[in-house]
Amino acid sequence: MKNEPLSLFAFDVFAPSHLTSGSWRAEGDQGSRYTDLQYWTGVAQMLEKSGFDGIFFADNLGYHDVFRGNSDAALRDAAQFPINDPTVLISGMAAVTKHLTFGVTCSATYEPPYLLARKFSTLDHLTSGRVGWNIVTSYSEAAARNLGKVQQLSPAERYDLADEYMDVVYKLWEGSFEEDAVARDAESATYIDPAKVHPINHSGQHFTVPGFHLCEPSPQRTPVLFQAGSSSRGMEFGGKHAEAVFIQSTSVEGAKRSVAKLRQAVADAGRDPRDVRVVILLTVVVAPTDEEAQAKYQQAVENAPIDGILARFSGWTGIDMSEYDLDTPLRSVGTKAGQSMVDMFSKADPDRDWTPRQIAEFLAVGGTGSTIIGSPETVAAELRRWRDEADVDGINLSYITKPGSWEDFIELALPELRAQGIVSPARPEDQEPVTLREKLFPGHKYTLDSHPATEHRTKHLSEATR
Repeated sequence: MKNEPLSLFAFDVFAPSHLTSGSWRAEGDQGSRYTDLQYWTGVAQMLEKSGFDGIFFADNLGYHDVFRGNSDAALRDAAQFPINDPTVLISGMAAVTKHLTFGVTCSATYEPPYLLARKFSTLDHLTSGRVGWNIVTSYSEAAARNLGKVQQLSPAERYDLADEYMDVVYKLWEGSFEEDAVARDAESATYIDPAKVHPINHSGQHFTVPGFHLCEPSPQRTPVLFQAGSSSRGMEFGGKHAEAVFIQSTSVEGAKRSVAKLRQAVADAGRDPRDVRVVILLTVVVAPTDEEAQAKYQQAVENAPIDGILARFSGWTGIDMSEYDLDTPLRSVGTKAGQSMVDMFSKADPDRDWTPRQIAEFLAVGGTGSTIIGSPETVAAELRRWRDEADVDGINLSYITKPGSWEDFIELALPELRAQGIVSPARPEDQEPVTLREKLFPGHKYTLDSHPATEHRTKHLSEATR
């Protein structure tokens, strides 16, 4: 039975509201402060003080305009909108913390790999190696239209492009600069030794990048690589490239199946199945008693307008849910957008035909992740079940209100979880900071030997420094 402590990440977007529809309407919610850096630095300090491993930022380059053929319902409910660039936020939060790590979503479909490589090297330097990149290929038709595409690429095309994209950034991060290229030798007037900086000479189907990287090697070189695709092609991509994978599930049993498929995909890519950490999206609604927690949950459901919920789901899947009767079972349909999102409901529970109304009820609080509701003891028992039965390594903690739900979790649930060994003990005050990769894979600042990035680095590293 698995008994390792769970990693603990907060989950949010750089926006007023994320996955819980109507959260901005709740008493005490501070989502409207999303443009205030002081709010975010306060959140960072709170999470670090309580011992969270990190905070993960989702992102979306489009907006939800599928439901009823327009964006009205999404705008009314602040459905992951308006949304700012989370990469700009990270250095401010890192400046007031030492241990908190940061996962950031960026698309491989719309940003040239040469620019993205510079962005993450910069963040890795400014955070002292506490950053990870969540690799997405983007699903939004609105993003495609506004970023110069006639229409969204198919999922297969996006992943084909992403595979070559990864080859480019690995060459830049790992192969361009030798370990001792930065000489800073005043006597010879040499800051960088030109003989130890190498152009990558990449010429492929999608990208041509002849030159060398713009940044000197950062603490991790390659940021920790997260991924969340659950389609067969997405899992194949994650099996090859990911160091941590985010999953979402309607049940422990469904999560267990997803984790098994993922670990098989990692093995098929020639890697150890345990070389990838699995983090599950969950929302925890905790109160002193089960009854109080249920009441808190019901209040959140009542705050959630069904149009706002379905606007999110329509945007994620590319299916206009207004065209379906609320009580007619939703059969599996093909979509260029979020096929894995459709499959999560239509295939994950073979004994259930989900209707739009049932999907909306499930999504109202915490979106596509499952929700745990109860007292600290109930929460601990449920999280233990997710850890032990589903074989997950960490949780991505969503919320009803921000930052109130995290505050409740820290005050009520966290002491019980620590007492039972479900999460790590409180961090000693004198503990030295480590990189994000060292948190996930103790003793490893760089990618593991079996990871495809490593072969580019080892071309120029001596055996002693690998």
